[in-house]
Amino acid sequence: MRTRRLALTATFALLVASLAAAIWLGARLFVVERDNGLIASLAAGHDLAISAEDPPALLFARLHFLTTRDRLDEAQPLLNRLAAGEDKRLAVAALYDMANARLRVAFSHLESNRIDPAIPLVRLAKDNYRRALVLDPGFWDGKYNLDIAMRLVRDFPQIDLEGEELPPDAVKKLWTDLPGLPRGLP
Repeated sequence: MRTRRLALTATFALLVASLAAAIWLGARLFVVERDNGLIASLAAGHDLAISAEDPPALLFARLHFLTTRDRLDEAQPLLNRLAAGEDKRLAVAALYDMANARLRVAFSHLESNRIDPAIPLVRLAKDNYRRALVLDPGFWDGKYNLDIAMRLVRDFPQIDLEGEELPPDAVKKLWTDLPGLPRGLP
């Protein structure tokens, strides 16, 4: 009698635990399916609002949606959240996506001969490529695109005069910020 009651209690406890696990897995499946649907909708070109509590994959999908439409100011907070997050792979992809978007906008400025707005965009793109390479030093695409950006706007050393003032006629820019569009191999 006592073993039967113990077996019945153990069976009931196992049934309750199995039911709780099934409910939890069902809820997780529902959330994952919802997130995948939202990601697919963003990939299809539908603009959807997301919250800060959404998973990183959904944040990245929204960032990608915004960067492909040159809405970089809206994408920057998402980039900051992803870059500070736990998932290094998504952080690298987000930094790379944003850098590519900035470089793409800079190229469109350069094609219409607007050099001044292009220079800060190229510098920001270089910073994003560098941050991505810090997280993943073997990221070849990031290295390649950083090289393109480095050729576009060079990083020359700044002259430090330590408080000395130059007369206005002596102030010259030693190098141009934008040497030109890279054309093929060096």
